[in-house]
Amino acid sequence: MSVNNLPDGIRGNRACIGCSLIKSPEQFANDGCENCESFLQFKENAANVDVYTSKNFTGMVGIMEPSNSWVCKWLRLDHCVPGMYAISVVGTLPPEKIKLMKALGIIHSNRDRSGQI
Repeated sequence: MSVNNLPDGIRGNRACIGCSLIKSPEQFANDGCENCESFLQFKENAANVDVYTSKNFTGMVGIMEPSNSWVCKWLRLDHCVPGMYAISVVGTLPPEKIKLMKALGIIHSNRDRSGQI
């Protein structure tokens, strides 16, 4: 597992709304999101980090071998890079980003459970 895919610490982390990868804001700005960089473009763009990541997320799961994990299949993360992922993330992507994901052959799984009790 790459060190770039793990959060720097415990506090102040954010989760990518596209895939739920958890990192610090600085890591997203410096390294981007290894799963979503092609369409969310975090590198060197703090505005996109603020818009397409969320500080409101619940639960975390560490993933080392996504293609061999039933948890990854259940969370629809089996196509993602190893790292730390949120179980649910508050926030949604704009329709144009979801359309771009579909055009790239990426299945978007909305993890926003904020409306559920």
